[in-house]
Formats: sequence, structure tokens, C-alpha cells
Amino acid sequence: MKYSKRVLVVDDDTNFLSAISELLELLDCKVLSATTLATAKHIIAETDLDHVFLDLILPDGSGLQFLSSLADRGLTNISITIITGDSSIRNNIKSLYGPNLGYLIKPITIDNLKSVLYLEKNKLESNEDYFPKHFGTLLGESQAMRNLYQSIEKVAKTQVNVLLLGESGVGKELVASAIHSESKNPGRFIAANCGAFNRELIGSELFGHEKGAFTGAEKSKPGLFEQAASGTLLLDEITEMPIELQPTLLRVLEAKNFVRVGGTSQHQTSCRIISATNHNEESIVQNHVMRHDLFFRLAVFPIVVPPLRERADDIILLAEYFLNEYNKEAETRISLDDESREILSGYDWPGNVRELRHMLHRGCIMSPDGEVLELPKQLDKPFTTHNKKFSLEAGQSIEDVERNLIEITLKKFNGDKKLSAEVLGVSLKTLYTRLKSYDRVHTTNHNERKKVINE
Repeated sequence: MKYSKRVLVVDDDTNFLSAISELLELLDCKVLSATTLATAKHIIAETDLDHVFLDLILPDGSGLQFLSSLADRGLTNISITIITGDSSIRNNIKSLYGPNLGYLIKPITIDNLKSVLYLEKNKLESNEDYFPKHFGTLLGESQAMRNLYQSIEKVAKTQVNVLLLGESGVGKELVASAIHSESKNPGRFIAANCGAFNRELIGSELFGHEKGAFTGAEKSKPGLFEQAASGTLLLDEITEMPIELQPTLLRVLEAKNFVRVGGTSQHQTSCRIISATNHNEESIVQNHVMRHDLFFRLAVFPIVVPPLRERADDIILLAEYFLNEYNKEAETRISLDDESREILSGYDWPGNVRELRHMLHRGCIMSPDGEVLELPKQLDKPFTTHNKKFSLEAGQSIEDVERNLIEITLKKFNGDKKLSAEVLGVSLKTLYTRLKSYDRVHTTNHNERKKVINE
């Protein structure tokens, strides 16, 4: 049998190994597997491979050692996909291996595998990064975004009304589009800004009008509800709709039908309503920006879209994505250096993803050499305090890097080894093995210091 790809999967979790191997075989791949670093090195020395899926933490060493050995032998033509639970890892290990380095977050689907295995050749040759988007629109692998993805998957299976709550710039319209895409509704996705509705013409905007219904109505026009038939209608900034006009919308939501302005025929509503606001629920009540009965009609399934400061692990990933977009449009090759990463990660982004995108584009324009992004040493506000993050520094050994990653993950989850193992993408047994090896090193070094002191 002729295979499309020869693939090696390196992971100590035998259940995961079996599952991913089955998926790869469905994609016509010849699959080899290894549960240890030693076995992986042996296979790579004996076999020509197209792709390697690599776990970073293995019972007998680090996946970083495997990457380093490939680079030392000049085998940087092999595509490598890191299997991990932390999106920030990719940004820090990219320098250890060539441009063919990608990553996937567990759990992994067959679509994920197809995307990384059959990425167009010209993308790899032009050193462009691959940015896997969830539902075709959303980018991010932080825990906050994973929780959001779960909510989208659940509500997309229904036709209930959704209320998106989130600060300006978090991407509420993208979330609405993701819900529509996942729902597989045959109709269109229509987005409208309620704050832009003309008070006199709101009925026409929402429900359409017949010819001659009012001055200037020279022909019949379908409204937003008709345009979104069998699809999704996003009412953005719903709290900007004047309170006295909200009963018009409420009546349609309750009756499930409407009449065009100037018409007599009843039209059934057949679209899902998603509304969005930058107010939180408490603010909606206190500021009286929405009728209570309308709120309960719209907020059957409320979803809070997280601000960027609550998904800080995604900042560098998003920055690289926006840089990649700019580089394609401007035909440049601007990249992030360590100083820029530190600046971006240290800011709390009150304007959220929108502010980050604009800051990146401004930095690209101001970059004098066209190669390294130029940012101000300090952004509009003083740096906020963040927890220590996993990073690479000159002079660190691979063992130090791996240990640093494990310790920071354990600290983030208050010592919960099971959860830390899941996030790191390793088995609990492997995590305990690596921790014990660190204890042995610490004990040996301590005894050696005592010996020196006693002598």
C-alpha cells in the first residue's frame, strides 16, 4: 500500500498514542510510534519521515532534546508538531528548530491532524506560521478560550437566543459568527449595530417595508429578520437601542412573526437571535439600558467573552498572527524579539484584542529596519504584574527548561499534579517520574555541598 505520509508519534500516554494513530491511519498515513526518547531517536536514525508529532515531556528525557538532535543532524526538513497543553510553549521553542514547527492542543481531532499534515507547501517555504482557528474564526488556546469553545459547541446544537457579554474589543462578533458556523444553519449570518438604528426607521431596518410605505420608499425592501432567514441575526450593542423602541423587538420575539412596514402579510421569524453588549448583567440592571422582559428573552444562554488580560497566554500567539497578516499585506518580514514579547506580555490591554492589533500595525509602520518590531518601552499604562512565565534564556540546559516549565505549571494550578499533567499533555506517571528525577539531583547536589563544607 502506498502511504501519503510517513509519521512518527512520540508520546508516553499509550491511550492517546493508540487514538491518534487510528486517526492518522484514516488519513492514509504510515504510523510509527514511540513512548520514550530513546526509541524515537532510534526510529529517526533508521527511517525517512515526513512528520513527527512530539510530546515535550517523556519518561527518559525531554522532547526538546529530540528537537535539538534533529537540528544538529540537519534534519530540519521534517515537519514537527508539538503536542502540548500550553500555547506559549511554541513561541519559546521555535528557535530550537526550523520554520516547520507547529503545535496542537489536546484533545486532537482528525480535522486538526489534516490541517497540519497537508498544509500547503508554499506556506512552509515562505516561513509563515500556521495559526489553527477554532470554528474558522477564533484564535487562542488559553483555558479561558477553551471554556468559551465549550459554550459555543453546546449552544450551537440548539436554536436558543444567545446574549454575548464582554468588553469592547474582545471579539463578540467573531464569537457570534463561530456559533453560526458551528450550528450549520443554512441561512446567512447578518450583523447589525443597534446603536446606529434611526429612531424613525427602526421598524423598516428590522422588518423591512413595502413600496410606498413612507416618503423615499421607492421599492420594497426586506429587513434584517428576512435577510437572516434560516440563519443568524446578530444585534450588536443591543443596550444602545433606545429603551422606548425595545418593545417593538420584544413583540416579534414573543409572537415569532412580523409585518413589514406598510404591509399586511405576516412573516414568520426563522433565524436565531444573538445579541451582544459591552455591559455586564449588573450594569444592565443598574443603568436601566434594557427592559427586563427583553433581557430574559435575549439571554436564554448568556456567554461572557473573556477580556485579553484574562487570556494572557494568548497574547503572543495573537501578536504573531497579526504580524503574519501585516507581513503578507506589506510584503515585509517583521518579527518579534524578546524585548517586544516582554512589553506585550506585561501590558493589561484595556482595549483588548482590537487594541493589540492596532498597536502591532502601528509598531510595524514605525519599525526602522523592517525586520524587528519597534514598540515603545512602555505602553499607554504602567505594566501590570504578571506571574512568571515559561521562557528560554541563553545558557539554560534543556533539563533546566523542562524543569522550569513543569514547576511553573504546578505553581499555576496550586500543586495539582493531575491537572498539571493534563495541561502539559503528559501522563501522571511521567510527571511523577520527572519530579523524582529532580529530587534526586537536588539531593545529590545537597550532599555534595555538605561534603565540601565538612572537608
